[in-house]
Amino acid sequence: MTYPISHSYHFLKLQVQPKPLSYEGPPFPSLYWPFPVNGPQCTYLYDAEPMWRFTLYWTLIMVGGVHLVASAYACAVQWRNWKLIWIAPVGYAVLGTVEALIAGNVVGGLAGAVYTGGFFRMSTWIPFTWGIINALVLILSSFAIQGGL
Repeated sequence: MTYPISHSYHFLKLQVQPKPLSYEGPPFPSLYWPFPVNGPQCTYLYDAEPMWRFTLYWTLIMVGGVHLVASAYACAVQWRNWKLIWIAPVGYAVLGTVEALIAGNVVGGLAGAVYTGGFFRMSTWIPFTWGIINALVLILSSFAIQGGL
């Protein structure tokens, strides 16, 4: 069974949503209340660069928060060693920044490439979600795999 060309074009027209002519990229963070779905308040990203940038920023925030909590716990546990305790927050900040830069760049670049390659728009909640996922992967990878066996 073959379909006329106009029918397949109509399907592509529904799937590919071009950037509106009056589109200006939203400022960071531009999160919105997601209900009702496709309501007038929805904010979308159409270009790969803002997709990458939002993902990088959210990953820096989430991974930085995880490292901040971990360094606060390290300081609380080692409060008697006051001469060396300042190393923990500095070390955690440097390590967390490097980890977040690597993870945010890789995930943001891939997400931006997939969304723009497929001509999809990205909700501003997607980079936020990837930032949380990056932080959770970091937490999960901090445990020894032998402990779960």
